[in-house]
Amino acid sequence: MCLILFVYKFHPRYKLILAANRDEYYNRPSTPAQWWENNPSLLAGKDLKAGGTWMGITKNGKIAAVTNYRGTEPLREDALSRGTLVSQYLLSEVSPGKYLENLCSKGSDYNGFNVIMGDMDNLYYYSNMKRNEKNSGISCLKPGIYGLSNAFLDTPWPKIVRGKQMLEQHVLNHPEVPVETIFSILNDREIAPDDKLPDTGVGIEIERVLSPLFIKTPEYGTRSSTVVLVDNDNHVTFVEHSFVPPAKNHYEFTIK
Repeated sequence: MCLILFVYKFHPRYKLILAANRDEYYNRPSTPAQWWENNPSLLAGKDLKAGGTWMGITKNGKIAAVTNYRGTEPLREDALSRGTLVSQYLLSEVSPGKYLENLCSKGSDYNGFNVIMGDMDNLYYYSNMKRNEKNSGISCLKPGIYGLSNAFLDTPWPKIVRGKQMLEQHVLNHPEVPVETIFSILNDREIAPDDKLPDTGVGIEIERVLSPLFIKTPEYGTRSSTVVLVDNDNHVTFVEHSFVPPAKNHYEFTIK
C-alpha cells in the first residue's frame, strides 16, 4: 500500500472512512480482497510471494494497513516481509496497542515501514523509522483527517495534501459518503510541480512519476484502489477496484 487517506471519528455518520491505493510491480503475484480460506474472519488481499497483505479487516473489527517508507537508506535483502505485519496482527488475539509494543523491539528486522493498526475503539500509527527523539514511538490517533504515503504520517507530500483536500471537500461535509466519488479521488493523476516534490533519493524524474495519487508506469503502478466505510452501527462496506488483474469486489458485513 502506498497511499492511505482516512477520516477517523470525524464524520457524523461514519467512524472510519478509508481510501487507499496499492502500488506495486505488476508482475508480483497476488490475489484480490477476499475472505481468507484458512481464516474466514479475515477480509484482505494476499501477496502470494511473501504470504502477507497490504491491508485488511476482520469480522470482529480489527483493521490494519502498511506502507513502505521510501528514503535514502539502502534496502536490506535479508529483511522480513512488511506485509506479514498486517496479517500477523489481524490473525492474532492481541490488542493493537500490545501488538505494536511488541513490534517496537523488532522493527529493525524490517525495511522502513509505516503501519495503521487498530480496532473500533482505538486506531494507532507506528513507523520503524525514527523521526526524532520526541516522535519515535506509537501514536494513538485523535479524531481527524489523515494521509499516509511513503513517509511519516501527514508528511505534506503533494499527493497527501491534495488527497486530504479533496476528501474534505467532497466527503467530509456530506451526510452520505459517495463511494464512487472517493474512487475518483484515488484515480487522480495530476503530477506535482518539481518544486513541491520530495527528495527521497530516486531522482527527479522518478519523483515526478510517483507524485500523483494514482501511479501508472510500464512496469509499476497502482494495482488496486480500496474504499472502506465503517458507520456508527459498525456496518462495514468494503469495495475494491483491482486494475492488475482487472476485477471489482464488494463486501458488506456488521462487526460482531
